[in-house]
Amino acid sequence: MTALALSQAVHADATLERIKSRGTLTVGVVLDGTYGSLDPQTRKPIGYNVELAQDLARRLGVKFEAVEVTPPNRVQFLQQGKVDALIASMQYTKERDEILSYVPTPFEEIGGSAMVHKGSGIHDWNDLRGKPVCVSQGSNYTRPLIEQYGAQVKGFKGMPEALLALRGGTCVASVHVTPGIEARLTGASGEWQDYESPIADQLIPSPSVIWVRKGETDTVAALDKIVKEWHRSGFLIDEGNKWHMPPSKQLLAWHQEYSSK
Repeated sequence: MTALALSQAVHADATLERIKSRGTLTVGVVLDGTYGSLDPQTRKPIGYNVELAQDLARRLGVKFEAVEVTPPNRVQFLQQGKVDALIASMQYTKERDEILSYVPTPFEEIGGSAMVHKGSGIHDWNDLRGKPVCVSQGSNYTRPLIEQYGAQVKGFKGMPEALLALRGGTCVASVHVTPGIEARLTGASGEWQDYESPIADQLIPSPSVIWVRKGETDTVAALDKIVKEWHRSGFLIDEGNKWHMPPSKQLLAWHQEYSSK
């Protein structure tokens, strides 16, 4: 075994051991209103991703601590050891796989949708060619928007900032995870009543996975067992419905697959 491989193996063993010896699992979550937010009364994190992270800690037999991250800093927080794992709106990509490790069993499959002003004339992804499009910094939608559809992509700190830029006329569309777009368009406040999501096909539907530091094989194995149990029990479907995010066809298929084993 090389020195690098040995150091990675020791690091992997130490990570899960550190979680248990500390008695706390620290998970980075995005609190932009899509999968998580701050409770206005308690000022504590709540939401879909927060409850997934809480259940990870419960099943590991440790306490839970949420750390707010944003698309620009989430990878840095993980690599610097500020969090043990990320459940932070990060679908699988080859680029992320090169610098991080991930739990191989996904917990959902999610693609991107575009929010545009009603009457914009945009009906297809190809209609974005040559036009300014807002995204969150670090978004996995940046590459296909540029390479496949020729859009002029503008990155912002997060989804709220990108949507404000759309409203201000900086972009003709703002592209983000479909549940985030749908939640805003159907919100009771009517804040986005002049906007729509007219493109039927989701942009690059991809597996939503839990990310950890590179080489953390023990942590990956422990968390993968939990995610498989989530699928078997229907926990993920229940959580999605609770937080107004109907399960994808792929999530339903995974539930069928794992519950029959």
